[in-house]
Amino acid sequence: MRVVSLVPSLTEAIAVTLPGVLVGATDWCTRPADLGVTRVGGTKNPAVDRVVALAPDLVVANEEENRAPDLDALRTAGLRVLVTEVRSLPQAFTELARVLAACGADRRPRWLDEAEAAWAALPAPARRRTAVVPVWRRPWTVLGRDTFAGDLLARLGVHHVHARHPERYPRIPLRELLTSGAELVVLPDEPYRFTADDGPEAFPDLPCALVSGRHLTWYGPSLVRAPEVLGRALRAAHR
Repeated sequence: MRVVSLVPSLTEAIAVTLPGVLVGATDWCTRPADLGVTRVGGTKNPAVDRVVALAPDLVVANEEENRAPDLDALRTAGLRVLVTEVRSLPQAFTELARVLAACGADRRPRWLDEAEAAWAALPAPARRRTAVVPVWRRPWTVLGRDTFAGDLLARLGVHHVHARHPERYPRIPLRELLTSGAELVVLPDEPYRFTADDGPEAFPDLPCALVSGRHLTWYGPSLVRAPEVLGRALRAAHR
């Protein structure tokens, strides 16, 4: 089996579970750190000819990460493309199992069972806090409806203000974020790399939680430790 992955989190899941199966991945596929495969460009602009040249048995993609025209071009070239949809934690577990089976796994990996167990063991939040969750600035863009990251935060006791917005990633002016009634700002380090010096200064009257974007937005082996890592970062914002 020869697989090209166009999704960083799925790249990590496949590489950890089925070493040697991946022959290509995007430039943004940074895990595992020692992944030695052909790079095929970005998630939004993969080099279709480079993917085709690798003669993969399967190309793994995601409806949010990848553009439909690129996936159509790969299909037109005769490649099999598996497109995932991940907008909640349960859906992530289902899709991960489907992808790994399609890549040749004959059993569920241990890390997937551990991830499900870690989230199942998470106690009900003692209280819920309301947050705004920017994922980009210039312009400010936040989590909206039906997002995987939003579902994870809800399980950790954080309700984000724009959860019922018509758009999944709406652009909201900063002045509206500041008057949204939020008790907290959650700032992940990807896709925009928010840091202690870039982000919190825009919200001077609110506690800011700087969180790992990989643990908030990736669905793969990082889900095993995500409840602990994210929970610790959220608690730190209120100390």
